[in-house]
Amino acid sequence: MSFFPILVVILALLVSSWLVWRYASCRRSLPCPRWLGFFLDNPVAGREASLQITRAELRPGMNVLDAGCGTGRLTLPIARLVGPQGRVLAVDVQQKMLDTVRARAQAANLENVSLQKVALGEGDFHEQNAFDRAFLTTVLGEIPNQLPALREIHAALKPGGILSVSEIMLDPHYQSPSRARGLAEQAGFRFDRQFGNAFKFTAHFVKPE
Repeated sequence: MSFFPILVVILALLVSSWLVWRYASCRRSLPCPRWLGFFLDNPVAGREASLQITRAELRPGMNVLDAGCGTGRLTLPIARLVGPQGRVLAVDVQQKMLDTVRARAQAANLENVSLQKVALGEGDFHEQNAFDRAFLTTVLGEIPNQLPALREIHAALKPGGILSVSEIMLDPHYQSPSRARGLAEQAGFRFDRQFGNAFKFTAHFVKPE
């Protein structure tokens, strides 16, 4: 059997799996499982995380919210950058993800990482005017109550703070730039700028002064 038919079958299975996952995720909350999070921790994803952090213009001493932190792909480099005078709050709905972040932060001797298990948009996140930056990285589509979640993040940011939303079309939970912008503006944010394209983008939204 030649290699080409095998490749076609593999691609067909991948596309079918993606379509099934996307269909199911539109009808119920299906956050990224922990085992898949480890596969996403790779050099390519690491470079994307570094780019997101650079675009957000983080500085030492800042307070940052990593909403939907997963295994901490952004949490740890952000914690290193903001330093001991800064703070990172890593939020996730899955305790196993938070346990992974805690272990990784301890191994890296990072003492400025706090953890909170909470489902954004459910009315249980009560931070107010506390953060300079917030990150939603391939997470928006996993949140059932998107608009209430964005309003909670809006309340948690300081005036002038920035929400950074990143999406990639390969993610079954992908949200388009127009969808992200519409929701953010309804939540009270002002659109600032967008990097990339519809396939892979980062959009920044500002909480007005």
